[in-house]
Amino acid sequence: MRKLTHEEIVARQTERLQEPRLPFVVVLNNIRSLYNVGSIFRTCDGAGVGKVWICGITGRPPNTRIAKTALDAQEHIPWEYREDIHELFQELKAEGFQIVMLEQTEQSCPYNEFKPKAPVCLVVGNEIEGISQDISSYCDTAIEIEMAGVKNSLNVAVAFGIIAYHFRNCLKIKTQDT
Repeated sequence: MRKLTHEEIVARQTERLQEPRLPFVVVLNNIRSLYNVGSIFRTCDGAGVGKVWICGITGRPPNTRIAKTALDAQEHIPWEYREDIHELFQELKAEGFQIVMLEQTEQSCPYNEFKPKAPVCLVVGNEIEGISQDISSYCDTAIEIEMAGVKNSLNVAVAFGIIAYHFRNCLKIKTQDT
């Protein structure tokens, strides 16, 4: 097995840039850490997410701490700040988005058993409080990542990465089948 050179990796990425972004958006609500926001932007770029909606206290570009972990991915992913998250959810619902929250609820299902339907919106919330109850009323379903240790959750950026690539794989398969 031979490791790809930097030039080969860049050439491969240049080809992939021609692929359309997925019918998959994310809402970041009340994320405290600018480094988490940057990491999520970088993952969005890699996973082909169509747009990032920033709400609440979540920091937004331009910001050097976001850029540090995003490695400038925030310059390539469409994003928009919305002060009124309720209005945003009403618009997404009207556009036919399936709204999925990454949260532990009485009805949440394991993420790997969930198959998203395009277009889909993933909602991730505050590192400590998660997604507020008033926002959960807009969501069609909740998914969670099973935890086997003493901690009851993962870092929000890590959890987002797991779900983003699960959604990418599900949506790419559906796109290729049609």
